[in-house]
Amino acid sequence: MERKCRTVTSSSSPEKENLNSNWLKTKKALNNVLFTMRLQSKESKSLNHPQRMPLSESPFQIPKSKTLDTTTTTTTLPADDVISLLSDEILLKILSKLPKSQRNSISLVSKRWLNLQGSLVRSIKLLDWDFLISGRLFLRFPNLIHVDLVNACLISPLNSGIFCTHKSVSFHVDSEVLELGKHNFFDSNFVMNGEEVDSGLKTLSKACPNLRKLAVINATELGLLTLAEGCPSLQELDLLMCHDRMLRGIAAYRNLETLRLTGIVEGFYESLVSDIGLTILAQGCKNLVNLELSGCRGSYEGVKAIGQCCPMLQELSLCNHKMEDGWLLALPFCRSLRTLRLVSCKGIDGSDEVEDEEHLGCCPVVERLFLKKCQVRDRRALRGLLLVCCNVKELSMENCWGMNDDVFGSCRALRRVRSLSLEGCSTLTTHGLESVIAAWGDLQSLKVKSCNNVKDGEVSPTLSGVFSCLKDLQWQPETKAMVSANLDGAGIRKKGSRLFKKACDWKSLPGA
Repeated sequence: MERKCRTVTSSSSPEKENLNSNWLKTKKALNNVLFTMRLQSKESKSLNHPQRMPLSESPFQIPKSKTLDTTTTTTTLPADDVISLLSDEILLKILSKLPKSQRNSISLVSKRWLNLQGSLVRSIKLLDWDFLISGRLFLRFPNLIHVDLVNACLISPLNSGIFCTHKSVSFHVDSEVLELGKHNFFDSNFVMNGEEVDSGLKTLSKACPNLRKLAVINATELGLLTLAEGCPSLQELDLLMCHDRMLRGIAAYRNLETLRLTGIVEGFYESLVSDIGLTILAQGCKNLVNLELSGCRGSYEGVKAIGQCCPMLQELSLCNHKMEDGWLLALPFCRSLRTLRLVSCKGIDGSDEVEDEEHLGCCPVVERLFLKKCQVRDRRALRGLLLVCCNVKELSMENCWGMNDDVFGSCRALRRVRSLSLEGCSTLTTHGLESVIAAWGDLQSLKVKSCNNVKDGEVSPTLSGVFSCLKDLQWQPETKAMVSANLDGAGIRKKGSRLFKKACDWKSLPGA
């Protein structure tokens, strides 16, 4: 035993101890290298064949969304994906800064980004009615505040090559509807019945309680009442194929501020909106600010009821109105009216009383008057309109038929005009324009466009003096001059002249 112990003690020399320690260090280094190689191999396999890890073993977990639906499941992404650490609220704020043209492309990144892109959409124009009834519309776009159901309510043959468009309505028609003797080719067969439209409004009211703007066609009183109960914050409503009976459901909209009614549309459909409907409307919508009547048959009584019952009305638009003579006499009852628009009206008012200033009265608050595509050949009616709007500061006339020097001379009755816009008044001359604007001392802005009888060479020193006092002048009266100026800037004439010279130089060709 003593010998063995001696041999052991004798074998433990300093050199061997150094070798053992170096071998242990080398072994640790090899273990580190092997561990690193195994880790890299696992990462490469996970990149080539990604597998979802259990939620308990996931190193990074996306926080649950507070803005999206709770049915969205939490997924895990690789550790180098920093965006996955952001919550939906933060990511929504980032994506909302993108322009609208780029928001559709971000939905292709992943399902999560698809849901986020859908939550950014606030307005939609629906084309498929089943998309609304099935509820997929609200799963895809949960935060809608503006919905247009007009085109989705239409029933038209898709295999037809005839496509008809009128403002916001577009649909296909068959060749059979163009047969002779048929007055309106758009009938009840082209639009859903009232019960189907009401069912869609009921579904919409349940899923979108924050709805603020809606456009619908052929709705009924019951459907409007259901919508008013489910969407109390609705502020803007556009009703097509509207009639008096439908307007009884308008009284339930306490917060309604903007209302557009479309009654008769020539060649499409005829829905009657008379003084009865206007009176019901006036008594129900006390907070109305903007009202647009298109193809409505009203008269003095209907306009008077609107003026008396809607004290907050500031803007009134009449498009292709079917008003009876004398409606202009009721306009002074609109005490808060600031803007008046007449669009595509065949006449203003044919009553004989529009010449009498005592019967007309005045709307002292009206500041803006717009006439577009209206027939103003009746100077008496135009003068009566200007007398009612005697304090107008902004006057615009665009593509009005019959606007000659004599008719435009009625504008001398206006003394406070600061801005004048004339476009498409082809019969108005330079002398007629000068005779009116020279009498306006407060004129600050003038726009003359596409008035072919207003010539640059006929501008007098008086008119030049008026131009020098203006703050804003847009002078493009002649259409031909505008076209020639654009051609000169593009250099088209020079290129054409060179080609013409080359084509005519036939003597230089060989054998000539």
